[in-house]
Amino acid sequence: MPAERMKAGREHRVPLSEAALAVLDKVRPLALTRDGEPDPAAPVFPGPRRALPLSNMVLLMLLRRMGRSDLTAHGFRSTFSDWAAERTAYPRETVEMALAHAVENKVEQAYRRGDLFDKRRKLMAAWAGFCAAPAGGKVVPISGAR
Repeated sequence: MPAERMKAGREHRVPLSEAALAVLDKVRPLALTRDGEPDPAAPVFPGPRRALPLSNMVLLMLLRRMGRSDLTAHGFRSTFSDWAAERTAYPRETVEMALAHAVENKVEQAYRRGDLFDKRRKLMAAWAGFCAAPAGGKVVPISGAR
């Protein structure tokens, strides 16, 4: 993501898992130029106006139509963070960098030059594996657990 599109004003490179790349392989051919060639400037997930990406409200509206007004789009980022903290041994700074969170400590920020890309690539592969795995065990609603 270019710096001008990021809240922190810094470029954010995103390592994609094999599963994410497979999705891109399926949708990318849909974005073609008038000559029938792939259009690298086209949005990956175009909205109703093909030149513009889906809006940030699409996921929220989908959740509402599914009757899940108890969920938010931001909740997916939180789920990733919780999963990484509770189910993996990846360092917190790797997870925070995957979420494009800014380093708040000014001294640490001054010394951090890299973006932990290789570590984040492994983290995202683990996340893809977790998301693709069938749910196992007995699921107990939190409201009914004691």
